[in-house]
Amino acid sequence: MALNPDAAGKKTEPVEHPYDWQDAALYALGIGASADQLDFLYEKRGPKVFPTFAVVPAFEVNRKLFDVVGGDLSGVVHGAQKITLHAPFPPKTTLVTVGEVVGVYDLKRMAQSVVRTETRDGDGTLLAETEWTIMYLKDGGYGGEAPPRSPKIRPPEREADWRVEGATSPEQAILYRLGGHDYNPLHIDPEAAMKAEKVTQGRPILHGLCTYGYIGRAILEQECGGDPSKLKTFYGRFSKPIWPGETIVTEGWREDGRVVVRAATLERPDEHIFTNAYAEISG
Repeated sequence: MALNPDAAGKKTEPVEHPYDWQDAALYALGIGASADQLDFLYEKRGPKVFPTFAVVPAFEVNRKLFDVVGGDLSGVVHGAQKITLHAPFPPKTTLVTVGEVVGVYDLKRMAQSVVRTETRDGDGTLLAETEWTIMYLKDGGYGGEAPPRSPKIRPPEREADWRVEGATSPEQAILYRLGGHDYNPLHIDPEAAMKAEKVTQGRPILHGLCTYGYIGRAILEQECGGDPSKLKTFYGRFSKPIWPGETIVTEGWREDGRVVVRAATLERPDEHIFTNAYAEISG
């Protein structure tokens, strides 16, 4: 299917996403929550819902817009992710999400699409917005417009204010796909991973949104005291893949009213897997 440069402005119909506390807890386990985070796992404590859950109801909407944008899906990778939170997610409700293609851009060597979504609860209250940057590795050079310039966000030249290690298990991608609703075989099937060897090195990789959840948990712990209502914005670029079993190392620098974030793995400390990243915190 050819890439559709005229997809900008196309919207989805509202998509419902019912869930209950078990779904929220399964998502929490998928992004590495542990037994000392019972507020996110135990029904008698709510449970609270991690803010990065915002990507879950938006995922199906984003998938529908793949059909609108077109392109060669065998060359698709996740470029960047942003969430903007307006209110905490309840432990049980039916969410309604709509999505829109913001733009389709030509980077010459590849193409890029940007999709935005809005998620509301059953009463119409806006809970979250998301923005997805998707890279099309096999569809560039068609003579389209270039994307808008994005700001460069780099950590200051000093030691980080905090550092969090989050171990993933060899089964982490298998667990995440059950609660994150991303069933791409690239994350579980060795044969599918081998077909994308250029990206995966021939073995299943962890979902980018699982990594995003791990880093979001670290921010929530270090900057929000575990309170989901305090995280307002979280953005970053996926720079390198990681493999289940690696340990994600997240660092944060408090600067100019926000937190600049960067992540690598314990096994590959010189390869930054998540960059150009920041979070905005209230209070």
